[in-house]
Amino acid sequence: MTKNILPQKRRRSREIAIQILYALDIRNSEKVNEMFSLYPFGDEEPDVVSYASLLVKGVWEARFEIDTLIRKHVVGWRPERMVAVDRAALRLAIYEGIIKQMIPVPVAISEAVELAKTFGTDESGRFVNGVLGKIVRALSPSVKDEENAGDKPSKTLS
Repeated sequence: MTKNILPQKRRRSREIAIQILYALDIRNSEKVNEMFSLYPFGDEEPDVVSYASLLVKGVWEARFEIDTLIRKHVVGWRPERMVAVDRAALRLAIYEGIIKQMIPVPVAISEAVELAKTFGTDESGRFVNGVLGKIVRALSPSVKDEENAGDKPSKTLS
């Protein structure tokens, strides 16, 4: 699934996913399908909607595991006290890059930072980058090796 969808379409899927994750979080709702029915998809391509659905359902099901990972590695910033958009971006990156390894970790971080800048506050991009950088540095060598496998270091890791 992830290899068959173009990067531009995956980015659009992530934009949709972060908005739906935000809405789920703000409404404190468990009804993922209901949130999808409320989203104005318009002329979105089916593969974009399908990947967004995969991301939202996966993140929402794994959110407690993801939040535990954040709590474990980030002192002083409980997920429930974070800006909701930042929390959604963090959860999305951790799910897609670390838990499911659907994309390389540096790509997940870069995408999360860009989403946070687009949908969050003036500080969101730096905050998301810092939190994800701290988590990645604290994780097992296998994640660090994957992160360092590219030709160039990631611009978004702090």
